[in-house]
Formats: sequence, structure tokens, C-alpha cells
Amino acid sequence: MNEMYAEWLVKRKAPAYMMLVKVLMVLVCVVAFFIAVSPLLGIFGILVLFAAAAAAYFVFRNSEVEFEYLYVTNQLTIDRIYGKTKRKKAWEGSMDEIQIVAPTGSTEAKDHETNNMKVLDFSSHMPDAKTFTLISQSGSNSTKIIFEPNDKLLHCMKMTAPRKVVDRI
Repeated sequence: MNEMYAEWLVKRKAPAYMMLVKVLMVLVCVVAFFIAVSPLLGIFGILVLFAAAAAAYFVFRNSEVEFEYLYVTNQLTIDRIYGKTKRKKAWEGSMDEIQIVAPTGSTEAKDHETNNMKVLDFSSHMPDAKTFTLISQSGSNSTKIIFEPNDKLLHCMKMTAPRKVVDRI
């Protein structure tokens, strides 16, 4: 059995506004609590409290995002993980569909880009991150994917399709 296997987990840096959103959600919950305990609004106050608590739960859970890159034999899967608990498949493709994997900004990657291609960013957004661009063609749909593979993942992809993977700038 000659299987190529690599996985890598990348945590996305939270946007700058996310701290403000979290503080606002806490304030909304506090105000909703006072509305709920006030006798003026009755059951409506309790409904407001539950709505605020549910909104805060979803904001806090979805503010932490990680990406898992999984490469098995000829298939690359990118999953989005919310709050270290909920996993959603973000993208999946085979090396047959992939045209090139090259460092972001390299001439090899720019040569394959088109104006109408869909862009998906699965990187950490850290300033010092070494990102790669993956160009995929599925039928008439072109997709540009920005991600941060580690050396093992790049090596496995290069062993499967050496002409499609450029690992130097």
C-alpha cells in the first residue's frame, strides 16, 4: 500500500474588530438580563435574554476558526473548524483538478490566474505566514485558494504531481 498522507492545522488570526464584537455581545447580554428581571416587560424580557444569549454563543463559538489541510494519496481536503468543536468541509479537490501550487505572489501562480476566478482564503492572516496559491479547474469554474501548507504536505503533493507543485519562490 503506497499511500501519501499529510495533515496540517492552521489557526486563523481573529480580525481586529472581533474583540469589539465580543465586548458588545457581553454588554447586550447584561442589558438583556436587566430587561428580563424588570417586571415591566414580563415574558418578553425573558425572550430578549434568550435571544441575546444565543447570539453571544454563536459569536463566541464562531470567532475562533482553524483550517485543517488533509492530503491523502491524490486528494486534498480543507476543513474549517469553528471553536474547536464544529467541522465543515470548506473545499475538496484532486491533483487532477489542480493546475498549480506555488508560493503566493510568484510568477508561476500569477500565470494561471484569471479575472473571473473564485478566491478562497484558508490562511492564518498572520503577517509572517508563508502562503501558497493553489489554482484549481473544475469544468469551466476556476478557483484560487490561498493556504499555508507545511513541508510534509508540499512534499506529498510534489511526489504525486511534481510538475504542478512549485515550492520555491
